Amino acid sequence: MLDLDLLKTLVCVVEEGSFTRGAERVHRTQSTVSQQILRLEERVGRPLLQRDRSGKQALPTPHGELLTHYARRLLAIAQEAQEALALPGAQAVLRLGVPEDFDAQRMSAMLAGFAQAQPGLRLDTVSGMSSELQRRLAAGELDMALLKREPGSGEALARWPEQLVWVAAPGFVPAEGPLPLVLFPPGCLYRLRVLRAMDRAGRPWRQAFGSHSLTGIQAAVAAGLGVSLLPTTAVLPSHRVLPPAPGFERPPGTELALVRGSAVARGGSMERHLQSLADHLVAQLGAQAGQASESRAGRWAARRHSV
Repeated sequence: MLDLDLLKTLVCVVEEGSFTRGAERVHRTQSTVSQQILRLEERVGRPLLQRDRSGKQALPTPHGELLTHYARRLLAIAQEAQEALALPGAQAVLRLGVPEDFDAQRMSAMLAGFAQAQPGLRLDTVSGMSSELQRRLAAGELDMALLKREPGSGEALARWPEQLVWVAAPGFVPAEGPLPLVLFPPGCLYRLRVLRAMDRAGRPWRQAFGSHSLTGIQAAVAAGLGVSLLPTTAVLPSHRVLPPAPGFERPPGTELALVRGSAVARGGSMERHLQSLADHLVAQLGAQAGQASESRAGRWAARRHSV
């Protein structure tokens, strides 16, 4: 059996990319967290984290990334059960899907305010690839979802364009041979953009690191494992945006769309709850998109001034 406490520790360390920061999130010492990870590795019989020489920084191994994916789902179910038992009476339930390649901390912060303002409402949030979320919307398994998709591909309650850029670590210099790539799994639009660019340029490549989570991709790029393609909102200070070059031309953008399930019943309290959630997400994402645009404009102005 998998211990939920150990799984929570794994998720925190992977999301933070550090034993020290992961320990702070679970309110334990770094040595205790290291021991918990070792216990979990012994239980599953697989190495889960790659440690640097200091023992403080950590990146998930392929098995660690896979277990982290399942751990998030198990912890969410456990939290859901605890909340269902704590609140008496029947509750309205909204089922929201979010992309697995979306910033988990950013999404959690957005949803926290909505959940606190709706004490009689239970918000069930599930993550997955956008193609899977689209299927679940069509099947009536979700009421609403945020999807990464081709611009203008279908109806949406709201949509926000995403500009994509090539990123690597500041000191990254590819060795001779196939270009190392840091990739999301098959089915992701970012991965498709990367591979199409490699094909057009006739450039050989290899997958140096793969992950379902944005945090894993960001950490792998920052660690210098390879080149990747990210939306400008996901570029970290520890990343370097690559200038246009053969094979690294500016890729076509994507969009983040808020889509409602076609099978959702209309009218009554459920309709009001859905509208409230949609309004909240539109306001939050719209505000963040505006802040990101202002930040990018400021950086470009500073660069022009320095030149």
